[in-house]
Amino acid sequence: MIKFVTTNDGKFKEVSEMFAAKGIELERLNQPYPEIQADSIGDVVEYGLKTIPAGEGDLLIDDSGLFIEKLGGFPGVYSSFVYKTLGCQGILKLMMGWTAREARFETCFGLRIGGETHIFHGKCEGVISTEMRGKGGFGYDPVFIPKGQRRTFAQMTVKEKNEFSHRGKAARSAIKSLLKESGDE
Repeated sequence: MIKFVTTNDGKFKEVSEMFAAKGIELERLNQPYPEIQADSIGDVVEYGLKTIPAGEGDLLIDDSGLFIEKLGGFPGVYSSFVYKTLGCQGILKLMMGWTAREARFETCFGLRIGGETHIFHGKCEGVISTEMRGKGGFGYDPVFIPKGQRRTFAQMTVKEKNEFSHRGKAARSAIKSLLKESGDE
């Protein structure tokens, strides 16, 4: 049993479905962990793993960010704070009238198994829409359209989103590593 440390219902749903489909059970540990102010989401995850006591057992944590090219990668590692303060509407207002709308989502998973730490990354290129679309997902999902798609993440089912998303890519890497270690690959 791996404990997924997250206070985000949406993240737990997305990730636990992917792990369960491969026979790996996740239990939600609904508690925050300290997130340092850092230059990369990887630094945030590595620090977070160090702060959670080893007595908690095997753990999975993640940090994600939305990186908008024309804003120099902003909000990036500050995505959660910016979402809480500006929301999707604030991002759309910032970008009003812009034609260059390229962005990417990045995720870093930190997996601590048997005291060993493993790091997995996922990235999804796309664009910021000109309006909020869709009712699903969470966070910036209503304004992010993955490359090659016409729908935002919020217009997709969890399964569809996981096919394209940054978190889905990181989860697949983590699952592959876990199955390889257990000999079930």
